Amino acid sequence: MSRPNTGSAPDPWRAPVIVAQVPDTGLHREFEASAAARQAMAELAGVREILSAEADFDVLPKSGGRVQVTGTIRARVGQTCVVTLDPIESEIEEEVDLMFAPEAEARRLADLIEEGQDGDDPPEVADPPEAIVNGIIDLGRVATDALFLAIDPYPRKQGAVFEAEVTAPDPEDHPFAALKALQDSKKDR
Repeated sequence: MSRPNTGSAPDPWRAPVIVAQVPDTGLHREFEASAAARQAMAELAGVREILSAEADFDVLPKSGGRVQVTGTIRARVGQTCVVTLDPIESEIEEEVDLMFAPEAEARRLADLIEEGQDGDDPPEVADPPEAIVNGIIDLGRVATDALFLAIDPYPRKQGAVFEAEVTAPDPEDHPFAALKALQDSKKDR
């Protein structure tokens, strides 16, 4: 999961979960982004503002050290209409269903999937699991990435339609007009 313009900036919305402390029955986490986190996320996403952002996740341990994270991210995003340039707000609700694996296994599976896609038309292959880094899954990062992927890059105000100015082409204005004029002048001689 990569996001736009991140560079080496720290994650603005943090909600770390220590995998070793997740009970066998799993755990449920609900959290909301602070005003500072929303402002930093808006800058990273290149939107006018993020008015609200909240996440609701279930974290469930699986066999082999894997962990499944499912849930929903909800947000209100302030953007600018690409047609009218008016400020608009978008409601986002994005479902999340990710599998995490220990870092070495995630890397190994990603390499295996990449090797298997050397052909011209590779078969449909599942995404490799995300890596559990230093025994921690950052649910804030998961929520931020899901939000960034759900933001419409070309938002339009409801009912706004881009209408290109259409003018009838001048029959005398085409790439070969000069050649036609030259040919016509030769006929007149």
